[in-house]
Amino acid sequence: MGELTQQVPFEMVDAVLAETRTVQRRVRDLPARVVVYLLLAGCLFAGQGYRQVWQRLVGGLVGLGGLDLPTVTEAALRQARRRLGPAPLRALFELLRGPAATTAGQARWRGLLVCAIDGTIMAVPDSPANLTRFVKQRGGRCGGGSYPTLRLLAVVACGTRSIIDAVHGPATHGETTYAQHLLRAFTPGMLLLADRNFAAGKLITKITDTGAHLLVRVKHSAKGPKLPVLRRHRDGSYRSTFGGRLVRVVDAEITITTSGGTHTGTYRLVTSLLDEHRHPAAALIRLYHERWEIETAYLEMKSSILGGRVLRARTPTGVDQEIYALLITYQALRTAMTDATNTIPGLDPDRASFTTALHTARDQLIQAAGVIADTTIDLAGTIGRHILNNLLPDRRLRLNTRTVKRAISKYNARGPNIDRRTYQTTININILAGPALTTDPAP
Repeated sequence: MGELTQQVPFEMVDAVLAETRTVQRRVRDLPARVVVYLLLAGCLFAGQGYRQVWQRLVGGLVGLGGLDLPTVTEAALRQARRRLGPAPLRALFELLRGPAATTAGQARWRGLLVCAIDGTIMAVPDSPANLTRFVKQRGGRCGGGSYPTLRLLAVVACGTRSIIDAVHGPATHGETTYAQHLLRAFTPGMLLLADRNFAAGKLITKITDTGAHLLVRVKHSAKGPKLPVLRRHRDGSYRSTFGGRLVRVVDAEITITTSGGTHTGTYRLVTSLLDEHRHPAAALIRLYHERWEIETAYLEMKSSILGGRVLRARTPTGVDQEIYALLITYQALRTAMTDATNTIPGLDPDRASFTTALHTARDQLIQAAGVIADTTIDLAGTIGRHILNNLLPDRRLRLNTRTVKRAISKYNARGPNIDRRTYQTTININILAGPALTTDPAP
């Protein structure tokens, strides 16, 4: 894996192979350890078959120390992946998941680790085996999807976009169902940002029972949860109950102004942070925008790494194996990026370019460079130096409406009234008074 081998070292891979009892029983041309790295390398070169990935994985080793590298066939690579199964990749992800350590203040907000939870849909090959577990989406103007789909649900640290935990399965199950499997990821000292899909009373109760705090958007229409006003706070928020828990509710009117015009919307947030002095309403409204960091993380996985492609695996166990390999590869890249920005005090991890890290990691793999760390510890490494030499500018406040930038069908992309431009913007937040006080206020 080139320099990324330092993030996923040989000893770690050997340990999970022993733990899952998947070490090869006899000497093979494709030992289990090699197959693990082949799967990770396959994520770096998602547009190529495993035979071509193998050639890149061993290309830099040709002629070194008299190595006699085996010539492998596509069938041999397929059988090796099947023998390995998903268990070692799952165990490896368990070791690597978690928030990347950072020295920048942006990773925390008032002492709390800011995280976001959300889901995304991914396409898998249309094979008879996959159709036994995954289904195609129905409806739409085109009559439904052509590929079966899976749902990936993750918890991401907003400051570094590293994955704290993730779960996946058929898209027939909703996000709130899969969220039950991520409760182990929530700990005291964490602030979880979530959209309206997660505004379910029972789920809110289970999350707050872990000691984590929550900031979730809810519907403010008649279909939204009933939130009686128990007590008003000076910052404009008010005390209420939701899911059997005391919460604060913030109603805000947000006005966005650009050169293209002005748009005003009303938003309602519910939080378990009850201290209006330490966590004022206006600050919570601004913080909630950080939830979009998980959308950027999914963009990096699905667009930057996979290039919008369908996954390779044609069996459900192969899909599990490939998803865990994708999560591990993404986490290794994010860890390398955070290590690089940590070398400059106060540097915001947002300024690290994921594309730069990805392309440099691909080059390092082909060259078989930086596999073993030197005796002198170099936190940045080659990947880090490329990142630091190509830092992104400070993030600007911009607006883009939720439109299809490039439709799958060129015919559906046409439309004279669709504005796909991006505007620089200014935002004004006005905290609203909220409904009338309940007759029986809480103390």
